[in-house]
Amino acid sequence: METLNAIVNAVNGVVWGPVMLVLILGVGLFMQVSLRLMPIRKLGLGFKMMFKGREVQGDGQISPFQALMTALSATIGTGNIAGVATAVFLGGPGALFWMWMTALVGMATKYSEAVLAVKYRERDGAGNFVGGPMYYIKNGLGPKFAWLAVLFSFFGAFAAFGIGNGVQANGVAQVLEANFGFNTSITGVVLMILVGAVILGGITRIGAVAGKLVPFMAVLYVAAGLVVLALNIGAIGDALRDVFTYAFTPWAAKGGAAGAAVWLAIRFGVARGVFSNEAGLGSAPIAHAAAATKGPVNQGLIAMLGTFIDTIIVCSITGLAIIASGALDVSITMFNQNPDDVLSGAALTSKAFEMSLGTSGGYIIAICLSIFAFTTILGWSYYGEKCVGYLAGARALLPYRLIFIGMIYFGATADLGFIWLLADTLNAMMAIPNLIAVALLSPVVIVATREFFASKGKSEEGPQSETQ
Repeated sequence: METLNAIVNAVNGVVWGPVMLVLILGVGLFMQVSLRLMPIRKLGLGFKMMFKGREVQGDGQISPFQALMTALSATIGTGNIAGVATAVFLGGPGALFWMWMTALVGMATKYSEAVLAVKYRERDGAGNFVGGPMYYIKNGLGPKFAWLAVLFSFFGAFAAFGIGNGVQANGVAQVLEANFGFNTSITGVVLMILVGAVILGGITRIGAVAGKLVPFMAVLYVAAGLVVLALNIGAIGDALRDVFTYAFTPWAAKGGAAGAAVWLAIRFGVARGVFSNEAGLGSAPIAHAAAATKGPVNQGLIAMLGTFIDTIIVCSITGLAIIASGALDVSITMFNQNPDDVLSGAALTSKAFEMSLGTSGGYIIAICLSIFAFTTILGWSYYGEKCVGYLAGARALLPYRLIFIGMIYFGATADLGFIWLLADTLNAMMAIPNLIAVALLSPVVIVATREFFASKGKSEEGPQSETQ
């Protein structure tokens, strides 16, 4: 196990190096500038279209709203609760600033991914729409880039076991054991049964479940978080000052060489930001490709809300609660006294809520994290099987689902540190081919966007342009 951990750690250091961070932020910034900041300027329009998108508007298996909820079900998970806490503890308060930057440019990336996913989607043998990076690489870039589609699908199929399975199951098992004394093995078995009951029903059942659970749990968590912030209102100003200050200057609490903490803030802020909102990974467009929407830009405007809701709203509440409540200071003090006795991940977020809300705060985190993680497993099971379907065809879907369900038990009972490391590594490896494709197909996105707004949306009122 030590050898495997060392290998994955070495690969992680390469794929999450400066080049990768520049690629993620660079593509997002390029698209944001090319679109003239449209994703930010038209945020209100996106929310308006989201509420209208509760009804089927064209061909597809699920409504535009359900497609967004399915995508959010895969993004709002342990990354928002445990991932933010890990980023702030390892990178300092400044990591939250870099999460925000990742989200602002990531809105343009997520918009572009969804536009391409709908434009280049196909129908499978059963007549259902399938799409995502592998299809817009195949149909948009042509045979010369087919290897990129294969790489994305290969890494995506395996990444689903990390970001969308092991990390989530482990988070649920650990938090339920800590707060309610539930045995991790029992949690793993129960999760397997619940997940199996949903994902064997396909995207229609996943979309229906996500459409009900995600809005409810997101509102509950945001409401509880706002109460925590309200109770610590006097410390929020200092918390925000720390976020902006330590985004560009070393964080003294952890020491180290001059400037090292700044790199850690950027590295963990961007990495955990991407882990949380998945902008650039290429996962969300797989869900948006199934939307019964009027056209690519319509769905793109809805899709970009996923990044805003996930990071700018939910992650910000987590990060500010940890800093303003004093939980981060407590964790640092514990670390300085005994490096083996430290609060990080979900335990740190739970501590922040407990310091403000008492014992009930820990229970709220336990329940929210459990539901968030459950819906994330559902969303990523769909992403993984679509990647496998692209590689091996429909015959491989049922075996993949069964293996995916079985791996939940392993995730619930395995070592958290290695699973986080593996998930981080696989995320980067699937993001690379997707970001290359988005950059190369950027002219398609720009033209479609200009035509849409020039015609006030009428350019997508008629039949969609699909690859059959």
